[in-house]
Amino acid sequence: MFPSKILEKYHAKLVSLSKDQVLFRGGDKARDYFQIEEGSVKMFIVSSDGQEFIQGIFSKGESFGEPALIGNFPYPGNVVAIEKSRIWKLRGDLFLQMLKDNFDLHMKMDQVLCQRLRYKSMVLSEISSYEPEHRIVTLLNYFKQKNIKPGTSDKIIVPYTRQQLADMSGLRVETVIRTVKKMEKDGKLLLDGHKIKF
Repeated sequence: MFPSKILEKYHAKLVSLSKDQVLFRGGDKARDYFQIEEGSVKMFIVSSDGQEFIQGIFSKGESFGEPALIGNFPYPGNVVAIEKSRIWKLRGDLFLQMLKDNFDLHMKMDQVLCQRLRYKSMVLSEISSYEPEHRIVTLLNYFKQKNIKPGTSDKIIVPYTRQQLADMSGLRVETVIRTVKKMEKDGKLLLDGHKIKF
């Protein structure tokens, strides 16, 4: 997202997280901008019946939590490291100053937030309206579009576990496992061990 030299100019600090370490919890006051230097995190909520729903998985170069910071409301979900990670942490007032000082960075942030709104709208539509295979295919297509070069038709390895796909789609993990096996049988994706190629 933003170059590290810009973040350093505005006094951002690198924070190290171990796997499964909590960075912040839903309901905490939004105080900082976060951007991943290495590793990955997930943002999620837990329903009253204990089911986890993943709002987003963020990896190297991606930012998260900024809607709450810009909108001045509490973080909407918990953020936990999926693996050992290093994350840029920039105090909220300095983040806003950085955007004021750099219109091009402000526009870049606007584009990221618009893409995130598009993703959330797509997920809400899928969860409320479609069968399991359609939900999974939509998530896989979104991930592929986000991570493959335009104009290529290569298959990519999906970095999500069956549990993470379930948590993003509102399905039970058993349903995802069964659906993925059927999709492989129908030639719609490939399985390489536990990895999905799509």
